[in-house]
Amino acid sequence: MDAQQGSMVSSLVMLALMFGIFYFFLIRPQQVQQKKRKEMLDSLRKGNTVITIGGIYGQIVDVKDDNLVLQIADNVRIRTVRGAVSSVLGKGEAAKDKDPGLAE
Repeated sequence: MDAQQGSMVSSLVMLALMFGIFYFFLIRPQQVQQKKRKEMLDSLRKGNTVITIGGIYGQIVDVKDDNLVLQIADNVRIRTVRGAVSSVLGKGEAAKDKDPGLAE
C-alpha cells in the first residue's frame, strides 16, 4: 500500500465518520420528533383539548379525516386541519382550568 492509497482510505474513513456524526446528531433526532408528532396527530379524538399553531385553545367536537372542528367558546366553532394542532392538553381539560380569567 503506497502513501496515495493510504491517504484515500483515510479520507473515506473520515467521510464515513462525519456522515455517522451527522446522522446521529441531526437526522435521527429529527426523524424521532417527526414520528412523535405524527402519532400525536393520529391520536386526536373528540373531547381532546388542543392548542393550534396559531395559539388558539379549543376542544375537539368533531373529527373528519384530515379536518377537525374545534369549539373555542360558547356557540363558536372553527374548522381546521390536523396539522394545525401544536399540542394536546388532554381529554376534557378546558383552557379555563389553566387561566381563571378566560370565560367559556
